[in-house]
Amino acid sequence: MTAPVLELRNIDKSFGPIDVLHNITLQVKAGEVLCLLGDNGAGKSTLIKTLAGVHQPTRGDILMDGQPVQFSGPRDAAGRGIATVHQFGGTFPLMSIGRSFFVGVEPTKGWGPFKRFDRKTANRIAVEAVQNFGITRIDDGDRLVGGLSGGERQSLAIARAVHFGARVLILDEPTAALGVKQAAHVLRIVNEAKRRGLAVVFITHQVMHAMAVGDHFAVLIRGAIAADFHKGEKTREEISDLMAGGESMADLEAQLGTNATV
Repeated sequence: MTAPVLELRNIDKSFGPIDVLHNITLQVKAGEVLCLLGDNGAGKSTLIKTLAGVHQPTRGDILMDGQPVQFSGPRDAAGRGIATVHQFGGTFPLMSIGRSFFVGVEPTKGWGPFKRFDRKTANRIAVEAVQNFGITRIDDGDRLVGGLSGGERQSLAIARAVHFGARVLILDEPTAALGVKQAAHVLRIVNEAKRRGLAVVFITHQVMHAMAVGDHFAVLIRGAIAADFHKGEKTREEISDLMAGGESMADLEAQLGTNATV
């Protein structure tokens, strides 16, 4: 069997006396979407930062392709192919699409003291990369990122990560602040990334969005994995109950209904 691209084994993370993550064991394979579900305060942000090299685990192992790794920082994790796209896309509203796409790694032309940013090349590559993900509405690399919709900004950030060689794509609540149409657009991009063979970690608290793209699911509650299952093994209601800490939504609705009649 092919080794998972990314695997966590018995990961704990503590900040002084405070334990934030407890015995996290997860894996994601190439061409698979792992949906990490949890409410606010479940530990998702700390787990993301541990995957991205921001935090070192207190205990446990991180493996890539079956081999133990230890990230010295975010740049090291990125160099190994782990790309994180945060909720607002990590883009720059006052930059053009082309410059935002290549920020930090700008193509240049000329030589020596006459080197300058190659705007034409940057714009062409950025527009092609985004359009390859089906975003045909973006056709001008000089357009400001701030003029894009939320879904288009997410798509730009994902296309950038793929262009620069991401093998693991970590998406932090990419649909949280989007409307229905824009969220559906981002979910299509996630499916396209999966089709291209990327391992995707999709962090969300929206069960419907997770079920639309997920292959493998994990529910995080108070820093621990409460459930680990695959597509088709649980219903939307069962997943919602797990995220609520095991309390049955039906029982809660019945209780609220009873209180309403008093």
